[in-house]
Amino acid sequence: MTPPADQFLVDFATDIALEAGRLTLESFRDYELDIEHKSDGSPVTAVDLAVERLLRERILEAFPEDSVVGEEEEDHHGTSGRRWIIDPIDGTSTFTHGVALYCNLIYVEDEHGPAVGVINIPGIGELVAAGRNLGATLNGRSCHVSSHDDTPGACVTTSGFGHWDRDALLRLHASGMMMRTWGDGYGYALVASGRAEAMVDPEISVWDIAPCRVIIPEAGGRCTSFSGEDSLDVEDFVASNGHLHDVVLEIMNG
Repeated sequence: MTPPADQFLVDFATDIALEAGRLTLESFRDYELDIEHKSDGSPVTAVDLAVERLLRERILEAFPEDSVVGEEEEDHHGTSGRRWIIDPIDGTSTFTHGVALYCNLIYVEDEHGPAVGVINIPGIGELVAAGRNLGATLNGRSCHVSSHDDTPGACVTTSGFGHWDRDALLRLHASGMMMRTWGDGYGYALVASGRAEAMVDPEISVWDIAPCRVIIPEAGGRCTSFSGEDSLDVEDFVASNGHLHDVVLEIMNG
């Protein structure tokens, strides 16, 4: 059996995620905040950069031999065999529009695989965390996926419909599932805490979904690519309560 993650790592990741969240709140709804755009067209602000710098400093102060991968800076290659993946602000567009559902994301993997995942939503005071074989929590209390196992009434959320295949969208609508756009990391937090049955991302980057590979299974759910692959090296992603996972994959694949 794969050994459980170190609870200290879960607590440490939770603490630095909360610190990162407090830093974002200092500039949240500052409508004079400068917004730049990266080569792929995605927005970035000085807050994204400052939060990533903070997280990297905290991690490498505590674990100088670890590797760190983040959205805004070059990878740091360590020698310990442990790797952190961070997204300083998941949902920068959400943040810059003054919507409180942006997140700070932290993931840790070790020699045994996915170990720790944290989704912090500072604007609404929610944090979902999980450690391998330690379960998942919402604000420190155990949380689980929903037991809903039928398509009518099931809630499927997404970050937006711009990247959806039109036919997949029509199939989802015809299934009777309720569609909402509570997206980015917040959508995955909703699945892990039983408030949505599935979260669908037709286009993702590794730091967008890394924490889910710990959080969703520890909450009792399932997460894969549209093809059913359990990996970080994917271009699309579905997290669900498990009961409806195959149904959602069938809808997305046609």
